[in-house]
Amino acid sequence: MNKIAIFASGSGTNAENIIKFFKGNKKIEISLIFSNNKNAYVIQRAKNHRIQHYIFSRPDFYESKNILQILRENKIDYIVLAGFLWLIPEYLIEAYPNKIINIHPALLPKYGGKGMYGMKVHESIVANQENETGISIHFVNKEFDKGELIFQAKCPVLPNDTAEDVAKKVHELEYMHFPSVIENLLND
Repeated sequence: MNKIAIFASGSGTNAENIIKFFKGNKKIEISLIFSNNKNAYVIQRAKNHRIQHYIFSRPDFYESKNILQILRENKIDYIVLAGFLWLIPEYLIEAYPNKIINIHPALLPKYGGKGMYGMKVHESIVANQENETGISIHFVNKEFDKGELIFQAKCPVLPNDTAEDVAKKVHELEYMHFPSVIENLLND
């Protein structure tokens, strides 16, 4: 059994999509939800699915190894970032080499890096008149959005598309592909 911990900072729509996808799976289990935001709706989603959750502070994450201890106590095999906005500390990357997976709402290496998340990405894509965008699923390393690519999917950006239109298309790609890419990766 592969046990996954999901890290999220916001509403948790991707987290819930992943939870539902793996519900009843005999090989993969969503065991924990972590959030750096006590007001994030992902916490309620964890409660709704009876998944243990933890809320942590910046000092917990960067100045102690409490998170690593919780992950080890719960025998977590993989970490999935689903809208988690902080840079992953080196101690976690070393403890989980090529076992921390992130999704980014653009075709990396474009529109990645610190401060490039959510609507900021979609607004930049529209402002730069890109004709396509998509999602990038990648392993996490020491830099924002620089880890080895695992999977990308594309969608068109039409001349009249707003950032909201682009966001909707990208979310559809995320919901369609993220859980199955995780499953394929863990089953290899």
